[in-house]
Amino acid sequence: MPDERLLPTLRRCRGDYASAVVRRSGIAAAAGAALLTLAAACDASANGIRIAQRSEPRIEVAPTILAHAASQASLPIRIGPPGSLPNNSFVRLRGLPSTVSLTEGYAIGPGSWAVPLFSLPALKAVIPAGVSGRSELTISLVAVDGTLLAEARTALVVGSAAMMAPGEGQQPPSANVPSPPQPVPATRPERYAVPRAPELPPDEKARVEKLVGQGDRFLSQGNIAIARQFYQRAADAGYAPGAVKLAATFDPGELDRLEVQGVVPDRAEARKWYERARELGAPEAEERLARLGGS
Repeated sequence: MPDERLLPTLRRCRGDYASAVVRRSGIAAAAGAALLTLAAACDASANGIRIAQRSEPRIEVAPTILAHAASQASLPIRIGPPGSLPNNSFVRLRGLPSTVSLTEGYAIGPGSWAVPLFSLPALKAVIPAGVSGRSELTISLVAVDGTLLAEARTALVVGSAAMMAPGEGQQPPSANVPSPPQPVPATRPERYAVPRAPELPPDEKARVEKLVGQGDRFLSQGNIAIARQFYQRAADAGYAPGAVKLAATFDPGELDRLEVQGVVPDRAEARKWYERARELGAPEAEERLARLGGS
């Protein structure tokens, strides 16, 4: 008689055929053992597939977020599952009105923000008076090396519910995303503007570019201490790329990316020089600060 315990597993693998073989042939013990091995392999493979599917990062967000001018509106964004998220990954939002800022993260350009993952539960949009209309937002999950891991879209509607598309609601029944609380008066200043880089005289610019080039040469040789000296001289002269490169030699994420060995990261120094680079007008400094904050 066939071992009935095999039938459910065999049906999951190649069900009807394997079940028929078991019933008709009264499989011998050795063949039965082989089928048990096959069934176990099938289960392991199926489980592996399910685990792989669960490990894909995903973004959950309501299709439409309704807000009002002169208020703060919660942005209910969920990233998961936790075990699938690489270290130092962060969320990038694009498409915000240029006058709207966020309570968390850093502006990386007009309407674009980088937000550390740990800041998402408290994330709100600060909407000044006079803003109205519908903005299509793109929400991206980005790895520290810039790799796009997941992406979702939502619409920020500032005004009345009548501005939503027909049949559109702030939250679908199956989205499992909590409804945002009622907006409260804005209290946080806007932080969307990136300073313009100061212009250096041509001869001074050539000098600091040479300093950065020398720093790059020592960095490629693994001599971080000497490279930092050249980068700092360029940064002290008001050259934004020098400040960015100096900060990167302290940034744990950048050191990992460069596969630098034997150098102890220093987040405080990295933050200090990224902030200096931001003051000097380096647009990438905002994103680096967001990554640093999320690590």
